[in-house]
Amino acid sequence: MNEQAATVPAPKKSSLGKIVLIALALFVAFVAVLCVIVAMQPATFEVSRKATIAAPPEVVFAQVNDFHKWEAWSPWAKLDPQAENTFEGPESGKGAGFHWDGNNEVGEGRMTITESRPAELVLLDLEFMRPFPSKCATEFTFKPEGDQTVVTWTMSGENTFMSKAMHLVMDMDKLVGGSFDEGLASMKKISEAAAKP
Repeated sequence: MNEQAATVPAPKKSSLGKIVLIALALFVAFVAVLCVIVAMQPATFEVSRKATIAAPPEVVFAQVNDFHKWEAWSPWAKLDPQAENTFEGPESGKGAGFHWDGNNEVGEGRMTITESRPAELVLLDLEFMRPFPSKCATEFTFKPEGDQTVVTWTMSGENTFMSKAMHLVMDMDKLVGGSFDEGLASMKKISEAAAKP
């Protein structure tokens, strides 16, 4: 009687290995879909708020055109009174600069006035170094309306891939808009007090 050669069964793939591969494939697919969603977010952002102030345009303009006056109305100045502030360039107007370095709430950044038209317009370049490096443009316009002034505060910029990802969980308008409203309300009180005889 011939002895049949013993056959060794082929090893079966581990079910744990299959689970790991499936999980990895699902993770890669999730990351790919997330990257597509992030990439489809708007390339730019804009936040804008306005207020009507019972004061002449030149009075309101003066609050913005001079960085030394921002401490009285800027909502971020109140978040860290101990922040290290440095003024650069001219006292006010085009070329005036302001650098701050504060706690985690205000971070570190720099503003420079790039255009200044009396009682009409102030344009700023705004750069953040931390907590997240970014650059954006900021614009203040002042329009007379009877014996009042309508001031509009607008910030705009480009969305990097990282900022697009952040916008999925944080809406820039909600994140910054409330602070704009707060700052304009303070500017209104100060300007209206300054306009009184």
